[in-house]
Amino acid sequence: MNRLPITSTYRLQLRGPKADEEGRAFTFADAEKQVPYLADLGISHLYLSPILSAVPDSNHGYDVIDPTTVNPEIGGMAGLQSLAEAAHAAGMGIIIDLVPNHLGVEDPQLNEWWWDVLTNGRDSQFEPYFDIDWHEDNGAGGKMGLPVLGSPEDVDKLEIDRSGDEPLLRYYDNVYPLRPGTDEGTPQEIHDRQAYRLMYWRDGVIGYRRFFSVNGLAGIRQENPVVFEHTHRIVRELIAADIIDGVRIDHPDGLSDPFGYLSELRRLLGDDKWLVVEKILGPTEPLDPRLQVDGTTGYDALREFDNVFMNRESRDAMSMLALQESGSTWDKSAVHATERALKREVAANELAAEVRRLARALRRDNWSTGGDNVTEEELIDTICELVAAMPVYRADYVSLSRVTSSVIQQMVARFPSRVFALDLISAGLIAQGEAATRFAQVCGAVMAKGVEDTTFYRACRLISLNEVGGDPGRYGMSAAEYHLLQSERARLWPRTMTGLSTHDTKRGEDVRARIIQLSDIVGDWAEKVRDWTAVTPAPDGATGYFLLQNIIGVWPADGEITEELRDRLHAYAEKAMREASVHTTWTEQNADFELHVMRWIDALLDGPLRDRITEFVQTIDPAARVTSWSRKLLQLTSPGIPDTYQGTEFLEDSLVDPDNRRFVDYAARSRALDQVRRGDVDPADGDVVKLMVTHHALTLRNERPESFVGGTYQPVFAEGSGERYLVGNARGPVGGDQDVITLVTRRPIGLERDGGWGDTTITLPEGIWTDRFTGNAWSGTVTVAAMFGTFPVALLVADDPEA
Repeated sequence: MNRLPITSTYRLQLRGPKADEEGRAFTFADAEKQVPYLADLGISHLYLSPILSAVPDSNHGYDVIDPTTVNPEIGGMAGLQSLAEAAHAAGMGIIIDLVPNHLGVEDPQLNEWWWDVLTNGRDSQFEPYFDIDWHEDNGAGGKMGLPVLGSPEDVDKLEIDRSGDEPLLRYYDNVYPLRPGTDEGTPQEIHDRQAYRLMYWRDGVIGYRRFFSVNGLAGIRQENPVVFEHTHRIVRELIAADIIDGVRIDHPDGLSDPFGYLSELRRLLGDDKWLVVEKILGPTEPLDPRLQVDGTTGYDALREFDNVFMNRESRDAMSMLALQESGSTWDKSAVHATERALKREVAANELAAEVRRLARALRRDNWSTGGDNVTEEELIDTICELVAAMPVYRADYVSLSRVTSSVIQQMVARFPSRVFALDLISAGLIAQGEAATRFAQVCGAVMAKGVEDTTFYRACRLISLNEVGGDPGRYGMSAAEYHLLQSERARLWPRTMTGLSTHDTKRGEDVRARIIQLSDIVGDWAEKVRDWTAVTPAPDGATGYFLLQNIIGVWPADGEITEELRDRLHAYAEKAMREASVHTTWTEQNADFELHVMRWIDALLDGPLRDRITEFVQTIDPAARVTSWSRKLLQLTSPGIPDTYQGTEFLEDSLVDPDNRRFVDYAARSRALDQVRRGDVDPADGDVVKLMVTHHALTLRNERPESFVGGTYQPVFAEGSGERYLVGNARGPVGGDQDVITLVTRRPIGLERDGGWGDTTITLPEGIWTDRFTGNAWSGTVTVAAMFGTFPVALLVADDPEA
């Protein structure tokens, strides 16, 4: 069977049996079992999580330890070939997730390349593969600093382990190699002869570039042609064997030269393979059109699909409620001030090693001046202030060429005393050497840690806004802005990925859909919060208000509280509190505070508020379902290549990872799909309706690919009293008539409050238009109430007059 052109993807999270306490796995063989179901669903391409050899107990695969082999834990090359054959036989293709920026080194013995570098230092053949700081002023005396010791005195705890074939340096459960011929003397003397130095982890001396601040992920140098060739040999093999049809690139902004890397990768892939990048764009940031990619992985689209369903008119009231509960309005100025402060804090502390390395590079790259008029403290402090003010992940793309100079201009005006330090920094950046590269990499890491991983766990005006690529300070989106953005995507990036849920989203799409409803009932919500807080106060107002919105998002509409839900909420709360880093952190845990929060959650689940919360959830859940179905249909029929994250063809209640990597009941989905294909859909069955929306939209994309991928885009508006509550678009092939119309309901609570659709109408183009969901045929001017009589969404297809 001929493979379909790429019209949609379905993300599958692979894992081996060691990644689960119960030994459960989801391997290539398990994925192969789902090929018939996914083909019937309408998926054109399977989108696999990282497939290269990773840490055996990894449940995500991004900690690759051998980029030259397919992971044996999930089936190896034979398993991948078998999956590809089954997918191809069903007309589907394969997309893989590639991790070019880093390798897993948490357990050095598992990574042959890293082990060799630790053993042989600069003499290792793999030394050029890693971004290591060997300079004498690196804080470790020119050796590679490894931040592993629990205290400065723990060097006395080192031992030599001679139980195996080769002697090893042991620090509790951690082992490190010894260079041959250096194992005479005390453990401390032997340690001093190695190319590495074990350091107290709080000293902040780290001799290699990391992925953000994760010590167990070491950055690799894809700018080195030998490294690129070696790490991409497997990709070349997969292309030659016709196994893969495209690649998703994880975090290219961490690389030395993303543009150069992606250009080289495009040459390897050829022009016909699909290539998208995990590039997180700010709300006003364009994707550089010079990049030889098909687009991003869709965080920008997710932001748009969420925001257009919010009630923008409740912004000020929600800000005041947030102020009362958390002490901040979390409006645009408050969010951005917090982001800047936290980014500066991250740069000065968590990423201090990277900032110090950048400072040394800036001085080395200045041939005209060593910056003798700028102290080390002044330089580092100014770097921290500058990277905190940068509004994008990295500004060395040509399309962002003036961002850095504009930020420096603002800093000179605010801090005249920093002018000499800024002169030194700007000269170093202009040299386009090591400093310029490190500045760009540090900016991205600071943005990720300060914004996504910290600010987004504090801001609580409406937490559905707090997603990767989102901006909690921007509250809602007009239909006009939304349609312009979709039109731009249709023209500039017609093959970009779009998404609603990913393995990185902090809340699944349907959890966010329920939280979005709060924007339409701000008065009632505020009253409930005050009442509930009086009965069962949280240990801290801001923490409680943030967590309460998440709890509302996942609270069962039937009120059945399970121990599984309790455990999931406890796990989420622990992560959220530590990421927020206000009362407890990952490294300085406040056990008493965390325990009080867990008890507060239990009091909500078991105490006097339990029935009241259930009653409240039941008032907004129907609207949340309408929003879920509507937003899904918009995503699937809007410009771009829509991804369906595993399991989200049903309504789901996932929170942040690893909660969103739970196993999916494909048997239930397959049975429901049989119902949908028979036309047996109960409008009250939320799961089956969402599956219906997914199936018919995906199937239509396969039938008429030219109307979607690269097709035209036209907004569709209603007329009448309920016109603001409808969002619609028309799609069609370039040069032809539009032949698909999508109509969905937004703000269903507001719609009902205003009396429903009433006299609202839609005027259709000439001809007969058939709704794929109901089979009803429409023409001319139609009332929305009639069209939405069965479902609150419609997928209209122009009948072929020659058929």
